[in-house]
Order: sequence, then structure tokens, then C-alpha cells
Amino acid sequence: MNKTSSNTMALAPNPSNKRETVCIFGTGDFGRALGHKMIQSGYPVVYGSRSTQISNLIPKDAEVLGHAEAAQKAAVIIVAIQRQHYNFLAPLAEVLHGKVLVDISNNLKLNQYPESNAEHLAQLLPGSKVVKGFNTVSAWALQSGTLDASRQVFICGDDVEAKQMVMNIVRGLGLTPVDKGSLLAAQEIENYPLQLFPMWKFPIFLSLGLGLFFFFYSLALDVIHTYIYENNNFLFFIAITVPNRVFPVMALTLLGLVYLPGIFAAIIQLYRGTKYRRFPNWLDKWMLARKQLGLIALAFASLHAVFTLVTPLRAFASWRTSRQIISQALSNETVPLDHTNAWLSDSYLAMGMLGFFLFVLLGITSLPSVSNSVNWREFRFVQSKLGYLALILCTAHTMIYGGKWFLNPSAYKWYLPDIYMLSLVVPCAVLVVKFVLIFPCVDKPLTRIRQGWERKPRYSEQSNYIINKSAV
Repeated sequence: MNKTSSNTMALAPNPSNKRETVCIFGTGDFGRALGHKMIQSGYPVVYGSRSTQISNLIPKDAEVLGHAEAAQKAAVIIVAIQRQHYNFLAPLAEVLHGKVLVDISNNLKLNQYPESNAEHLAQLLPGSKVVKGFNTVSAWALQSGTLDASRQVFICGDDVEAKQMVMNIVRGLGLTPVDKGSLLAAQEIENYPLQLFPMWKFPIFLSLGLGLFFFFYSLALDVIHTYIYENNNFLFFIAITVPNRVFPVMALTLLGLVYLPGIFAAIIQLYRGTKYRRFPNWLDKWMLARKQLGLIALAFASLHAVFTLVTPLRAFASWRTSRQIISQALSNETVPLDHTNAWLSDSYLAMGMLGFFLFVLLGITSLPSVSNSVNWREFRFVQSKLGYLALILCTAHTMIYGGKWFLNPSAYKWYLPDIYMLSLVVPCAVLVVKFVLIFPCVDKPLTRIRQGWERKPRYSEQSNYIINKSAV
């Protein structure tokens, strides 16, 4: 028998295999939902409860017994109760000796107790094999078919065999087990469901701060300045005009901030001459937040596109257009077509549409379902090469839009630059430095460093010979 056929037989399911019985302590929402899912997956389920009367909410194919009798029927017991009710397990220590106890509890706040609930359970029942799991899956997800966002089940425990038994059950339910190591990881796993967008805090606070700054900056120049010096009340600009000036500025600035940490990382590696030293903590956090910054930037770009489309529907736009028509009619003059402005207008719109298309493409490829279907080179091509192309197009879109005002003194109200000029600071800095980094005299040593070469080879602490990383 060849290797291929033997592997095929090993992977083929054995129809004679019977699922082991699983005991569940607790008949709450999650205990019932998990039991129902297990029964659907072919697991015999027995509930351990204080009351052996069968409730209508409990799956009809499940058996309900007292805690001791139910525990004797299964090797794996899922403890679906809260920590404050663990005391009733102490009298069952003899029955639970050698059993696998799966703690699925969560707390009301982060680090609520000195030790995790799973560690507390292990201290309460030292003869049992405690495994932490299922606490990151909700009862709703189990009842609705375990959606993609809820398929991962974090598992940790000190006993390898017990942990493997639980992971097999997780796979049998159509979920994906993730081994997080020993029971010391239980505290982290229990904190995970309590975290509110942990990777989004920095991007959201940064976007909120920049958004408020640009909003009040535009408000001062477009509304307050006009009211003071021209006596025109354009307070209604707050609804459409001011936001539609802030949105593109935010989108372009945040897109520049997505690629700026990569520039800093390249400069630091060139300066150090090695890749074997950690980046500063602030740069590490910044690089980890690039995906979130990019998605927020895409949201602002989408809002800009929508607000721009509705601009002709505004009463102010209709009033301004009719005023220009009446002015030409009264003066009996026809303004000829300015081909230069026509070229600039069409180029500005074309750059914006192409940049927005690439922007959307970047957002789509960042989705897990899409990124998992492409290899690393393809993903890097889209996120890096096409990402920089999107940054170039969006920067060109902004420069063509406001280039004619750059040297116009009337554009500097209160001696302050227009808001579009502020949006060009970060992306132009990124593109200029990136242009320098792609020069062969800079790119070649940077590539060698990222492949393991070091300018100053390190010496081993145990011996006197040089560790030549470039030879590895």
C-alpha cells in the first residue's frame, strides 16, 4: 500500500465511531444552547441539575440527572455555571476525581479576581483536570449556526490529554480550537470577551482628535471668517460643506498615516544596520493599528463620495447656479469654456475616482475571508504596491483640486493655509521619503538587512566567534 492511499484511509471518517457522552452542569441559556448543538453533532448529552424535572427548554434528547449521577456517566464535564456557585462542586470531589472539567465562565469586568476562574476551579478540585474553553462563544452564535466571527474557541489547560479531548469536541461541533497553552492563559482568555474593540482604541481616538481639529479649523475659515469680514451668514455650511471638507482631509491624512510607520521602520533599520532589535513600543503599536486606520480612512472617503454626489441637490448650489445664469443674462455676456479649467476638473475627478476604487480594493483585501484566500506575495502586492498607488492618486486628486490657490494670498485667511493644504503634509512626506528609499543605493542595503545581514555582526556570549547572519 502506498503512502497516499494510507493517508487517505487515515483521514477517512469511521462510521462506527461513537461520540462520547458529555455532561453539562447548568441549565442556563448557554448550557442549553451548547447541549442542543452537541446533540445536533451526535454527542449524547446528560445534564446535571439540582432538579431532575425536565424543562421544556432543555433539548428533548438530553437526559437530566442529579449532579453526581450525571458526572459518573461522562469523562468530560462542562461547568456552565458562574464562579460564585462553584462551592456546590466541593462535595462532588470524589466523583469528579480524574474527570475533565471545562470551565466556560466569564466575569463582569477585567481582572475581577486575583486568579482566573479556571485556576480557582483547579484549586477547588485538585483531583480533576481543568480546561478553559467555550467562553468566547455566545449562546446566540451556537443557536444561529456558529457564524464565522464566532468559530474560534480558545483552549488552555495543564493536562495535554484533557486539552486534546476538549479540542476534539470543539472540532466535532464545527468550531475551530485555538491552543493557548497552560492554564496560566485562562486569565487572558477570560478577559477577551470583555474587551471592547481592543485594537480600535488608538485609531478611533486618533481619528476623533484629528476630526475635531479639522472640523473647527474649517469652521473658523469657512464660516466664522466669512461672517466677520464679509457679513455673510453661512452657518448652514455645518451640515454639508464643512463635513465634506473634513472627510477627504481625514481620508487622505489617515491613509498617509497607514504607510508612515513603515517609513519610520525602514529608517530605523537602516540606522541600526540590523533587524534583530525591537522597534520602539510606540512604533510597534502604530504598525499593529494600520489595518484599523485604513478602514477608518476608507469610511471617510466613502462619506466624501456620498456627500459630493448630493452637493448639486443643495439649495445653496441651486441658488449659486441661478445667480450666475442671471448675472450673465443681465450683462449680455457668455463666459467661454476655459479648456485649462476643464482639463483640471476632469483630471481631478478621474484621480479621485481611481483613488477611491483602489481604496475600496484595499479594504476588501483586508477582510479575513479574502486575505486567507491569497498568498503572502499577492497580499503584499495589493496592500503595498496598490496601496502606494492609491496614496499617489488621492494626493494628486487633492493637489489638482487646490493647486491654483496655493500661491493665492486670498486663500490664506487669518494667515492660515486652507484645510486642503494641511491634508497634503503627511502623504507628501511619505511619498517623498518612499521615493528616496526605492533608490538602489538605499533599497539594496535595506533589503539585505531585512534578509538577515547586519552591519556590525554580533558576538556570541558563550564563545568568541562571530555569528555571521548573512551566511545563514
